[in-house]
Amino acid sequence: MKNTAQTINCQVIVPEHLAEKRLDQILSALFPEYSRSRLQRWIRNQQILVDQQLKRPRDKIKAGALITISAILPEETKWEAQKLPLKIIYEDKALLVINKPAGLVVHPAVGNPNNTLLNALLHHCSQLKQLPRAGIIHRLDKDTTGLLVVPKNLDAHTNLVRQLQARTIQRDYYAVVQGVLISGKTVNAPIGRHPRLRKKMAVNELSGKEAISHFRVLERFSHHTWIKVQLETGRTHQIRVHMAHINHPLVGDKTYRGRLHLPKKASEVLINCLRQFPRQALHAYHLKLIHPVTQMAVEWEAPLPDDLKILISCLREDKQHA
Repeated sequence: MKNTAQTINCQVIVPEHLAEKRLDQILSALFPEYSRSRLQRWIRNQQILVDQQLKRPRDKIKAGALITISAILPEETKWEAQKLPLKIIYEDKALLVINKPAGLVVHPAVGNPNNTLLNALLHHCSQLKQLPRAGIIHRLDKDTTGLLVVPKNLDAHTNLVRQLQARTIQRDYYAVVQGVLISGKTVNAPIGRHPRLRKKMAVNELSGKEAISHFRVLERFSHHTWIKVQLETGRTHQIRVHMAHINHPLVGDKTYRGRLHLPKKASEVLINCLRQFPRQALHAYHLKLIHPVTQMAVEWEAPLPDDLKILISCLREDKQHA
């Protein structure tokens, strides 16, 4: 049987801000795509050297030390490869860009072990078995549509994870929210788990992680607003939580909007449209990053899906007849 395992061979200098920390802590900070247990295993298996010497996971390391990694990456996942439709926007030897439809779960979990984007990716590109989470470095909610980038090899994976950490990957979304917004703004409010409802996120000033969203108004309607949102951070449900936090939840968001809001004096067409809209009105339409091989800026766009087109058309018609 052919061995498909990949290897990681790299060197990195310990930066000043990580000086005198444990080796496993330093590695976790520099290589967050790998679990702490995996990094500790590499140390114990003598696959990581510090200044060409063996160290223990708990050893404190000075700034300027040279860390050398030479490790084998076994298959990361036992998930099943499944032949599922994929809308591929772009593909080369280093990465894939996918336009995800509504209703597709990105990653297997309890209750969704199969028929996910990950299962489809493994069928399309078997080498993804060697990457953490089969190359998935960022996610979209099940009912959010739009663009996802997936690195296809370890070098591209490491590069794109670092771009995410440096906040240099630009991710822009279209959203339709309740209420009429006067102007755009920046929402800077930390997000963490809801204190009582563990499946929800919430703005949490005490224990939440930094979360920043920038939005601007694209079009105002009688009772709603179409906005463009640019993420500076990428917390779970970030746009949905932030817009609900400022009292403008997304149309169709059953988790964060509360009960269905039907505006007074809205047309019958709009009322029916709002009642039938099946998901949160959110679409990741634009993605821009530095290509991990060419080092050139590349970008892609995904057009509005049909359900959002119909929603916006109904909102315009309602405004015209108000």
